[in-house]
Amino acid sequence: MNHQPSTARSWLFAPGDSERKMAKAMDGNADIVLIDLEDAVAAEAKVAARTQVRNFIKANPSRRDRLWVRINPFDGPHTLADLGAIMPAAPGGIMLPKVNGRAEVEKLDHCLSALEVAHGQEEGSTPVIVLITETAEAMFRTGDYKGAPRVVALTWGAEDLADSIGASSNRNADGAYSFTFELARSLTVLGAAAAGVTAIDTISPDFRDLDALRTRAERVRREGFRGMLAIHPAQVDVINAAFTPTEAEVAEAREIVDLFAANPGVGAIGWKGGMLDRPFLARAERLLRQAGKL
Repeated sequence: MNHQPSTARSWLFAPGDSERKMAKAMDGNADIVLIDLEDAVAAEAKVAARTQVRNFIKANPSRRDRLWVRINPFDGPHTLADLGAIMPAAPGGIMLPKVNGRAEVEKLDHCLSALEVAHGQEEGSTPVIVLITETAEAMFRTGDYKGAPRVVALTWGAEDLADSIGASSNRNADGAYSFTFELARSLTVLGAAAAGVTAIDTISPDFRDLDALRTRAERVRREGFRGMLAIHPAQVDVINAAFTPTEAEVAEAREIVDLFAANPGVGAIGWKGGMLDRPFLARAERLLRQAGKL
């Protein structure tokens, strides 16, 4: 089954051991609710959380497509137990963290296929988002996901990467990400473009500073990201707005597309005192598709 790149803008984490927080996330405006069985759930609580997550998804079938699950990574003992517990509920998708490369995505595909068939689901029907920069090894493989099964989006993480490389901090003195972590961000958007899937930016940990979130979200959209992870419901509306093309952007893109349509075969054309060539047309068409106007 072929999946299209994700169009989701906001991906809100909710701890899998909290019925209240899962319900609050689901009832909000997040495009995707990422129910977390990994970092948000202590080791001794994982068994109970799996059952809780399965029951929660089963109890909300009309919203199942929005209810994704971040499972535990393959470098530990919990991955297969997570999948075995939650797949009977047919979650909307899976987030795979701490990958070391494409081979783990292919391993996940085999696991999911077996479980889908076992539970009467269409084989290949469960899409996947992959965290591709959380280990040092993975950083060298960010361009390997073209054609990877089920993958609809790639995202990155800074905290686990810092642990992986032994960094005491991932920030400069001014609060901005230091070079290695900005590199991780860049490799993610490049890897997603190479794979033909959606690039999703990592979390903004200070959920109270919504102005900073807005500034960053608008910046990374200009750089090629199409959505962002969130850790608090207050961040969702800001993210949704930042990754939704404005009326002015849509109008300008429509003007460019119409201009080229009126001049077929032209490689470059004058517009507002400057020149536009075919890359401008491609960007305008992409924005219109993103806005559902093309």
